[in-house]
Amino acid sequence: MKTAISIPDDVFARVESFAHRRKMTRSSLFTVAVDEYLLHHRNDDVTRRLNEVYASEDSSLDPVFARLQSLSLPKEDW
Repeated sequence: MKTAISIPDDVFARVESFAHRRKMTRSSLFTVAVDEYLLHHRNDDVTRRLNEVYASEDSSLDPVFARLQSLSLPKEDW
């Protein structure tokens, strides 16, 4: 798909230079860059929704489970 975007001149110059050094087209570079950005941010919505849930729900460990968890740890001398 073809599209037109506007970017600052200094960014365009860096894109041109980088793409040339990597022997890539600008289109390839923009495709890879956007794909990596989307991959990096794929869980943002999940995090936002979990934050919403735990803003109103108690997320502390049940005291019985906390005690059992501490009993399961090996004793260490400090």
